[in-house]
Formats: sequence, structure tokens, C-alpha cells
Amino acid sequence: MEELPAEPVIVPHTELAADVLRAVIESFVLREGTDYGEHEFSLDQKVSKVVRQLERGEAQILFDPDSESVAIVVVTASARRAR
Repeated sequence: MEELPAEPVIVPHTELAADVLRAVIESFVLREGTDYGEHEFSLDQKVSKVVRQLERGEAQILFDPDSESVAIVVVTASARRAR
């Protein structure tokens, strides 16, 4: 019998140590294809922007048990209202 893929796990950013959170966010913002528009921003500026999004509930950290990878995703307005 084939196993179903595991559901991604939401990881509250407040549950991560500061250095781990920074490493997760840096990994995310340094990935190829991360686009911040016409302006160039420093790594610290990009990290700060993501931290603010996490704090406001506009983004969340997801852990995929199947691939053992971490992603930061935008939370839709409807998903925020459903909380």
C-alpha cells in the first residue's frame, strides 16, 4: 500500500531560537528567484521584511516532512481571517 504524502507542518516563528530563525529566513531570501521588485535591498533589509511579515501573520514557516525542507509562504487574507 502506498503511503500518502505527509502534510506540511506550520512552525511558529516564535518557537525557533533567534539564530535558527535568522538562518531559515536567510536561506529563504537567498534562494534563486526571490524577487523584491525594482529596488535592491541588503540581506539585513530582506530578513527584516520577512520577520515583520511573520510577526504580522502575513507569512508562515512550513516544514515538509517528506522532503525535510523548510519554506516561508505568504498567508492569504482569507486564511488569516479563518484563524
